Amino acid sequence: MNDEHSEKMKIHVYPDSVLRRKADPVMDIDGALQAFLDGMIRTMYAAPGIGLAANQVGNLIRVIVFDRNPKKDEKSPFVLLNPEIVDGEGKIVHEEACLSVVDFSAEVTRLARVSVKGFDRDGKPVTIDAEGLLAICLQHEIDHLEGTLYIDHISSLKRALYKKKLKKRQKGS
Repeated sequence: MNDEHSEKMKIHVYPDSVLRRKADPVMDIDGALQAFLDGMIRTMYAAPGIGLAANQVGNLIRVIVFDRNPKKDEKSPFVLLNPEIVDGEGKIVHEEACLSVVDFSAEVTRLARVSVKGFDRDGKPVTIDAEGLLAICLQHEIDHLEGTLYIDHISSLKRALYKKKLKKRQKGS
């Protein structure tokens, strides 16, 4: 595969403004989109991560890629176009990190189970019922498409500490 997306894509990091913008729905599924999706999957695994949203690589379209079995050795990549959480229940607290929020993790409260609708890479409608880590991953990535980061779900004190740490590191480089 020798297209412009065969290399690992640049992952934008906080406070890059592209991470705060809302993504637009995917309207056309064509060869360029398929190449972009392949590039996103390669980038996610190379990072290494278990999920990636298009705006994290600078493209404001409603696309996420993720691994369906995030803690297993065998890779199981999946693409969701125009994903939407249609149902959810329960609560789970889990330590989250993000490829766009470097050197920081925090406990975030999410829905324990979610039902997500969208379209696969061929445009076929799909519904994914997920719980545990996969449910957390889906919520995290769909948040990205809304311009929301997981640090928006933590206390203002923890967020302020992260921003202070980030400023200090930026001054040091």
